[in-house]
Amino acid sequence: MKFTLGAIAAVALSTAAFASEVAPDAVEYVDEGVKVSLTGVAGDPAAGAETFKSRKLGNCLACHANADMSGELFHGDVGPALDGVASRWEEPMLRAIVANSKHVFTDETIMPGFYSLKVGQDVREDLIGETILTAQQVEDVVAYLGTLKE
Repeated sequence: MKFTLGAIAAVALSTAAFASEVAPDAVEYVDEGVKVSLTGVAGDPAAGAETFKSRKLGNCLACHANADMSGELFHGDVGPALDGVASRWEEPMLRAIVANSKHVFTDETIMPGFYSLKVGQDVREDLIGETILTAQQVEDVVAYLGTLKE
């Protein structure tokens, strides 16, 4: 089997990115939020917007209104509107809220912990031990939220 230098470099980079991912049970929450990226890779705001509005991933619009996505259907009003959210919260706090809002608010919040292994009761057997979003999807959503300034 013959490998090109580019293929070897790609594998090395993907392995390095994977190696730097913080496990859900190793995320460090402090008063200012989660200061360290969960992946060591910058979030992609465009990918974060897709995750944010996807009903199969973040489904954030089910609970939050967001004028930036006014063309999307079914904005909820259970949570606060996210217009200008980046002017209210800094990146570490946004990361903490998305990763596991229960560390920021209380266990009573209806918002799920998107990067937590504690996702509630009666979890489908094939989803036990899985997070709702990947670490990179959390970083992408945080990057998208960072674009929502007043």
